[in-house]
Amino acid sequence: MTKLLSCLTALFLLVPSARAADAAPARGPAAPATTAAAPARGPAAPVIPPAVVPGDQPVPLEAGYVALFDGKSFDGWKIAEEHQETWKIEGGALVAHGDRSHLFYVGDPKPFKNFDLRVEVMSMPGSNGGIYFHTKYQATGWPIGGFEFQVNNTHTDWKKTGSIYDVVNVAQSPAQDNKWWTQEVTVRGSHVTVTIDGKRIIEYTELPGVTAGKDFERKLGEGTFALQGHDPNSVVRYRNIRVLRLP
Repeated sequence: MTKLLSCLTALFLLVPSARAADAAPARGPAAPATTAAAPARGPAAPVIPPAVVPGDQPVPLEAGYVALFDGKSFDGWKIAEEHQETWKIEGGALVAHGDRSHLFYVGDPKPFKNFDLRVEVMSMPGSNGGIYFHTKYQATGWPIGGFEFQVNNTHTDWKKTGSIYDVVNVAQSPAQDNKWWTQEVTVRGSHVTVTIDGKRIIEYTELPGVTAGKDFERKLGEGTFALQGHDPNSVVRYRNIRVLRLP
C-alpha cells in the first residue's frame, strides 16, 4: 500500500494541474510587438523561361528578350575586315560559308555583362563555327577577347558543340547536323551555364584570381557577341538571336 501511494503521488506531481494554470496570476497587457522595417528591394530579377526546341520556323521571341538580328539585314552587325564575302543572309538566317571571318554585334553600345543569350543554329556535316561572348570587335584573326561557345557536331576538332572552348570542353555533341537547335549561354557574375535545347551541358565558375590569357583572354568581364565563319568547308546558319539582360 505504501508503495502504491508513493507511485500515485509521483504521478500527481508529474501531471500539470489545470486549476493551477487557471490560478496563475494575471499578467498585464502584452507589450506591442516591434518589427524592423524590411529593407527596400530593387526590381525582381527577370525570369528565364525554358528554351523550346526549334523546328523549321524560329521559336517566338520570349518575354523580356531583345532580338539582335532582324532576319533580313546586317543592321546592328559589323563584319570583320577579312573575307567579308563569307557572310550572307538566306531564309532569315546569317550564313557563314567561306574563309575565316567573324561577325560582331554592334547594335547596342552598352556592353553585356550578365545575360541569357539564345541562338538557333544549324550546321552541315563536317562544319565548325562558334558564338563569342564578352568579346569586342576585331578586324582580323581569331577573336582574342572573351570566350568562344563552340559549334561543331562532326568536324575533326574533338571539342564539340556546347564547349566553352579550351575552358570546359565537350567531347560528344548534344546536337545534330542538318537540324536546328537552340544554343544558350547564361552568365551571372563568375558563373556560366551552357544549355542545348534546354538541356544543361556545362556549369562553370571562374575561380578568384584568374587572369586573362595572352593569346586568348578567356576571362569573364563584359563585351559584345560575335559569330564565327571558320573555314571554306564549313556551312553554319545562325538565326533568332536574342538576349535577356540580367542584373
